[in-house]
Order: sequence, then C-alpha cells, then structure tokens
Amino acid sequence: MTWVFFALGAALSWGLYGPTLHKGQTMLGSPMKALLCVGVAYFLVGVLVPVISLGSQGDLKGFNTGGTLSAAGGGMLGAIGAVFIIFAFRAGGLPAYVMPLVFGGAPLVNVLVSMLMHPPKESPNPLLWAGYVLASVGAALVLYYKPA
Repeated sequence: MTWVFFALGAALSWGLYGPTLHKGQTMLGSPMKALLCVGVAYFLVGVLVPVISLGSQGDLKGFNTGGTLSAAGGGMLGAIGAVFIIFAFRAGGLPAYVMPLVFGGAPLVNVLVSMLMHPPKESPNPLLWAGYVLASVGAALVLYYKPA
C-alpha cells in the first residue's frame, strides 16, 4: 500500500508542474531558458539521486541493453513531453488549459498502449470505453468552463 503515497506524490508534483513551469517561463522571458532549467533539474534529480543511491549500495553495475534502452526511451518521452508543454505555453496556452489536456489525455494513451504491450487475458469491460468517453467529455468541460 506504500505505492499509493508515492503515486500521490507524483500527482502532487505533476499537478504543480504546469503552473510552476509556466511562471518560470514567463519570468525568464524565454521558453528555451525554461527548458534549460528543466534539463538541469532533471539532471540533478534524475542522475545524481540514483548515482548516489546505487553507488552507496555498490549497485552501479549490471545494466543490460534492453532495460537501459527502454528506460532511456521512457526518460526521452518524459523530456519530450516537457518540450511540448513549454511550446504549448509559448503558443499562448495557459496551465488551466494545457495541463487538463495533458493529464486527461495521458491516462487514455497509457491504458491503450499498456493493453497493446501487455494484452489483457480477457476482453476489457465495456465500462472501460465508457470511461474513455467520460474522460474526454470531462476534459472538454474543464476547458469550456475554466475560470476566466
């Protein structure tokens, strides 16, 4: 059950991500300066933390090609997502518009891709597809009725 706390920590972090990134981009006056800061932060957290953690456990060896490429691909997708968010802000999108689309659409993509990568043993419950419709309608409602 500990995983729930970590999942909530990710939700909190990513929920604050858009507004904080938008503020930084606005204050810096440049989306590329903001992306550079994101890259530095990714390096500090995504490289130094595991190097220190793995190094302290003597576990900085034993990487295999498949796992390394897959994990690096996931990291690239995360960084590319950050680039798309920055460009959405640059094109005039605000966090109240951009982030509901990102966080509303990401779970839909995730479930479809996960089912392709790990096909379910049984046909998905029809309510899954109802959930897709409701999530899409929900995103549309959030965008349409967002605060001015």
